[in-house]
Formats: sequence, C-alpha cells, structure tokens
Amino acid sequence: MTFSIVARSADGRRLGVAVASRFLAAGALVPAAEAQVGAIATQAHANLSYRPQGLALLRTGVAAVDVVAGLVAADPGRDDRQLGVVGVEGVGATWTGPRCRPWAGGQAGDGWAAQGNILAGPHVLDAVRDGWLAGEALPLPQRLLAALRAGDEAGGDRRGRQSAGLLVVERHGGYAGTGDELVNLRVDDHPDPVTELGRLLDIHTMMFGRPDPATLLDLAGPVADEVTALLAAAGHPVDAAGLDDALAAWAGLENLEERLVPGRIDPVVLTQLRRGVARVPAPREAT
Repeated sequence: MTFSIVARSADGRRLGVAVASRFLAAGALVPAAEAQVGAIATQAHANLSYRPQGLALLRTGVAAVDVVAGLVAADPGRDDRQLGVVGVEGVGATWTGPRCRPWAGGQAGDGWAAQGNILAGPHVLDAVRDGWLAGEALPLPQRLLAALRAGDEAGGDRRGRQSAGLLVVERHGGYAGTGDELVNLRVDDHPDPVTELGRLLDIHTMMFGRPDPATLLDLAGPVADEVTALLAAAGHPVDAAGLDDALAAWAGLENLEERLVPGRIDPVVLTQLRRGVARVPAPREAT
C-alpha cells in the first residue's frame, strides 16, 4: 500500500530510499540502507527480514538483480511482496508479487528502482521515474524527494495519504562525521506527508548541511562588526575569548554548529542570526 524509490548518487557515495503511503509510519518499515553497500525498500506485505538479508548480500558484492532473485526465491510469501534494491554500482532491481493489489508494479534503471502497489495507476511510477531522471543536478536527498513528490502529485496511493520517509546514507556523512545517516526523516501521520517531508528536509539542510566554501565570509571588517552587534543583541556579547567563541556559543543553542568555520561565517548562519535577533522583543520602557 505504498510507493517508493531506492537510488544512489552518480558517484555512488550516497544511497537512499524515499517512500510515501496511506499507512501509518511507512518510513519505519520500508527503507534500509548502508553506506558503501546499498539501499532496500520492502513493502506491500513487507518482509522486514529482507532488509538485513539484502544488505548482507549486497555487502558481499552480489548484484541488485541477484539480491532480489535470492530473497524472493527463499520466501514462500513472495507473491504478496514488493521489493526494490540498488547497490553501489549497476542497475537497480525490483519485484512485484502477482498477488499485490492493483495497480502494482515497478520500474528500474541504472542506479535506481521504483515500485508501488494500490496506486492510482501505472502513470504514478512513470512520474516517479521522470522526476528522478529530471533531478540529475540535485543532491541525492532532494532528488529522491523530487521523485516522490512527482509520484504523489500523479495520484500516489489511490487510498490517500498518511506517511512518508526519507533515508540517505554516506560514509561519515552523519552528524559531526560520527555516523553514516546523512538524512533520516519521517512523517508518520499527516494529511500531506510528502509536503511535510519537504519542509523537514529544508530545515535539516539548513541546520546540518555543510557550508559551501565558495560562499563563506571572512569574520573581519564590517561583517565582524555586524556579527558582534547581532551576538550582543542575542545575549552573547563578544568577550576576551573572541568572536569565534561567542558565535559558537550562540550557534550551539540554535543547532547550527555543523555550519561553523573558524574565522569565517556561513551566509546561512548569518541569515539565521539576523532573523533570530529580529524576533527578540524590544525591552519595555519604564513607566
């Protein structure tokens, strides 16, 4: 009762899954991914054992099409399952059991596979495919979301909308480089889950995205003067420890520490600092 896409970035460093469904918390059940290994979606009458078993096969170098063949061959419930698999290279692979509720099917190509059941029609997966192919210039999380949004706008799950999820992995791509989950977002119960997922991804990217070196501003001259004044207004005056420390103290409270660069400032951080100060109410005059 779901549609999904599994895919990898052009360089193979990132792998991910995007899913939407008229089912509570589909993002908790459907996706699995491992950095430098592959990504999997299990749905319809989902077999959650496909996730660890499929990743184990991918880890040993088995191609996606052979992973799908092996998993479904060993499963007596395969006729009620859907499965999508992508590895770090080669074409993706998908399986739709003959007893999946209509409309059900899948498509696959180099580095991606899309599948869905109880859909408004085959045009939903056409839209997912076209959304994926048209997003070549986007980072993988945004590209997966664009493909999911295209399928949703084409009718998606014919029963309606309830949940969505996005999982993207990259070796050392997680918070502070201490994990591999670059993005792991879920909308478990919402009237417009794909739109809400997009809102969450925007916030995630703002908070945890890495700064673009080409856009960084030197903390000197007028920029330093402005940042110093803004920090003071926000309750973080610059003291003997210096501007970097005061900025870090403020950014830590705002969850923007991933965007800090000593001696420089990310324009995203500066924008948030300006907005934060603009929201601080002016002190009341004594009466």
